[in-house]
Amino acid sequence: MKLAVLSQQEGETRVALTPAVVKSLTTAGHEVLIETGAGLGSHANDTSYQEAGAKVVSGVDATTLCSEVDIVLTINPPSIEQVSQMRDGAVLVGMLSPLSNLELIKALANRAVTAISLEFIPRITRAQAMDVLSSQANMAGYKAVILAADACPKMFPMMMTAAGTIAPSRVFVIGAGVAGLQAIATAKRLGAIVEAYDVRPEVEEQVQSLGGRFVKLPTTKQETSTSGGYAKQQTDEERRQQVELMTKHVMTADAVITTAAIFGKAPPLLIPADVVRQMRSGSVIVDIAADTQIGRGNCEMTKPGQRCITDNGVIIEGTLNLPGCLPVHASQAYANNLQALLKEMIDTEGNLKLDQEDEIQNSATITHAGQVVNTMVMEAIKT
Repeated sequence: MKLAVLSQQEGETRVALTPAVVKSLTTAGHEVLIETGAGLGSHANDTSYQEAGAKVVSGVDATTLCSEVDIVLTINPPSIEQVSQMRDGAVLVGMLSPLSNLELIKALANRAVTAISLEFIPRITRAQAMDVLSSQANMAGYKAVILAADACPKMFPMMMTAAGTIAPSRVFVIGAGVAGLQAIATAKRLGAIVEAYDVRPEVEEQVQSLGGRFVKLPTTKQETSTSGGYAKQQTDEERRQQVELMTKHVMTADAVITTAAIFGKAPPLLIPADVVRQMRSGSVIVDIAADTQIGRGNCEMTKPGQRCITDNGVIIEGTLNLPGCLPVHASQAYANNLQALLKEMIDTEGNLKLDQEDEIQNSATITHAGQVVNTMVMEAIKT
């Protein structure tokens, strides 16, 4: 197979394939083309790709890169212009955010491109090695705590010194998914007292195993999670009760890490502005759920892409793309995820095997044979 790795848009530091994975692919007999400079943000230069067996292309060659290959690999969605260059029947693999890029999805269908969106990889045992959301959420959870520790005017660990005892900081993590669990583990390693809350009571044991205290809130009884392990969307009444009961934990924390997300939906509003106004000066909120399209995250006062300080001295961190703050390891994990998926898509003789009967491919395929085939995306287009 002939594969291409695109250089990402400005601000994206990660790259879809690392030199190590490229070496594995070229050794297996595949041809890999890399747009010049694609790996610089993750500290992989063109020479390292050439040594791994890739062909680095630039200038006119880069402009027509998409038209030459069987599979295009990317982090973020390509431009519609790049899609227009792809040949009929080509495959595009990346984090395509199809629900917020409907015009792009229509363009992919019109070009008869098979578009595989990695966010839709099912959370089943066989797909764990391909789970991009989990691998990148791990990075985000770690980096969120590092940002909180950096912004917090207190030390995280307890210290006993000649000048007196320094009490440990208190960290409250909202959401105990992959990012939340990594945040708990990282904050605990830094010496903080850690509490965590999740709407799914079944994660209590995981929180405790990492040294955190699971906060139980007597909210309305509800179904806890989907078959894929994601939290289900709550009713307005359940969310209102949850916010009220979490308030005291938010107000007494030195740092709050918010990670709550509903797949395909706006992030739930869990920290209203009036709660932020009651927090102590110097408290920190790191909002992993910051969303530019919604204009907030889990916190009402979050400014996506910015660090802001409220009138009462609360620091709110809305940095986007936290995995991109750790580009070397984030790219390594992402490339390994892609390699695992490619092994499912390419047979032992090096031929492409697209199989819509396969659970993984069926779940992640958005467009195929000139049609939008994902039900969720089809419904979004209709509305």
